[in-house]
Amino acid sequence: MKNLDTAIKAFIGDVYHETPYPVGNGHINSTYRVCTNNNSYTLQKINTKIFKDLDGLMNNIEGVTHHIRKKSIELGRNPYRSTLKFLTANTGKSYVVVNGDAYRMYHYIDDVFTIEKMEDPRHFYLSGVAFGEFANFLSDFDASALSETIKNFHNTASRYLDFEKAVSDNLSGRADDVADEIAFVRERKNFTSMFVDKLADGSLPLRVTHNDTKLNNVLFDEKTQAPIAVIDLDTVMPGSYLYDFGDAIRSGATHAAEDEQNLDIVDFDLDLYEAFTKGYLEQCAKSLTKTEIELLPYASIMLTFECGMRFLTDHINGDTYFKVHRNGHNLDRCRTQFKLVAEMEKNLDKMREIIEKHI
Repeated sequence: MKNLDTAIKAFIGDVYHETPYPVGNGHINSTYRVCTNNNSYTLQKINTKIFKDLDGLMNNIEGVTHHIRKKSIELGRNPYRSTLKFLTANTGKSYVVVNGDAYRMYHYIDDVFTIEKMEDPRHFYLSGVAFGEFANFLSDFDASALSETIKNFHNTASRYLDFEKAVSDNLSGRADDVADEIAFVRERKNFTSMFVDKLADGSLPLRVTHNDTKLNNVLFDEKTQAPIAVIDLDTVMPGSYLYDFGDAIRSGATHAAEDEQNLDIVDFDLDLYEAFTKGYLEQCAKSLTKTEIELLPYASIMLTFECGMRFLTDHINGDTYFKVHRNGHNLDRCRTQFKLVAEMEKNLDKMREIIEKHI
């Protein structure tokens, strides 16, 4: 608690505050609510094992939030509700290090809610609106000015090389028991470079990407029920809009859990796909290039395949990256993702039709 109080003082001085208390259920950072007599704040302890470049991390977030705030003001919106507003510490930076731990602090946004599990398809449509607006607001932001805080985060071709190394090393001895899954990946080897090659030759523009476009990273207004802000900006990096679109579909256009063991109930819901697509393209279609539009139907396949491949790689390596809660947990996750990939591949033409319908 002493470290927390020292960090709080670095941001707001000797102003009286109540005892900070933990909030949220994030798996990366530790988050606390801090209340004074007049204001509420959110204090976060940053996971420096993952985010080693604190200056790069916070420069990315500050640059993007400043840009979004400017766009919000132009539209007559409340800039303190449209995106996160970070405080400056007495160090002159937007973070402070206390006894080796890094902290940041931002204004708490009142009267909002998040959705952990989708019960109403309209919520997925509204998350599409939120992430589409996020893309549109940042379409004129120079993505090359951002740091790549997690190297090769969505470089699927690089992830494939990691997979092949895992199979070759076979540190856990498990590669012998997953021949079908290994074959599934190898059959799609050439597919893995589709996006990265086009980013490299410039046919896909470099974009500001969120890289964690899950439903629970959207704030909804309690009164209007409308989406007002996209949060959890730690993975904002240069990349492709295809990453954000694809990962949203991967996580949201199915009714099965990510680690569902009964593959018979793992489905790809085209109605949910259309709901998100409609909301997303309503906001950012005019900001997309012809190539981005043409590749959108492949985005969900690529991101789902990449995720499944990473789970398989970790399973073969002996579960060294993702947390597991049972034997074969990463293999279950892998199989769920690969079932989704197969279902998406069957529906590729229908996915194209939906894109064309809403352009």
